[in-house]
Amino acid sequence: MPVKIRLQRHGKKGKPFYWVVAADVRAKRDGKFLEKLGTYNPNTNPATINLDVDGSVKWLQNGAQPTDTARAILSYKGVLLKHHLLGGVRKGALTEEQAEEKFNAWLEEKEQKIQDKKDGLSKADAEARAKALEAEKEVNEKRAAAALPEEEVAEEAAEETAAEASTEETTAEAPAEEAPAAEEADKKEE
Repeated sequence: MPVKIRLQRHGKKGKPFYWVVAADVRAKRDGKFLEKLGTYNPNTNPATINLDVDGSVKWLQNGAQPTDTARAILSYKGVLLKHHLLGGVRKGALTEEQAEEKFNAWLEEKEQKIQDKKDGLSKADAEARAKALEAEKEVNEKRAAAALPEEEVAEEAAEETAAEASTEETTAEAPAEEAPAAEEADKKEE
């Protein structure tokens, strides 16, 4: 029975979540599998991968062939390296202790790279937030500066309106005073 290490899709539409499984080649993509080896979540940055390294190596030693995507995931987590090192142990090129040392050194280096990427992403996110905050402050300052002259213009307009109103009252009072005087003058002439 030929065995493949492949991905089995789960999750909802637009948000895939995969199980890494060892399955018979003839089984459906999301159908029956022999063993669940781990999970893969591509929705996070960096992608979250949980994998049983020893179980995956066991299946590789028994002849399971990974698909292209599964091969990339296995390589990322060091399964293929461990399989390679164990092949060297079987041939006598390495001792088990040397193979474990090399694998652990590689794991530490890989963890450091992943941590550096996470730090870089969080730093870039913080910088983007700071830039957005600065841009928002500038816009608010411009709005405030634009609103102040409008308020001053409104105050000046109110003052002008008040001045015009007082002028109109004065002019309205003057003709009113002249009108009775004119009427009196008319009466005297008669």
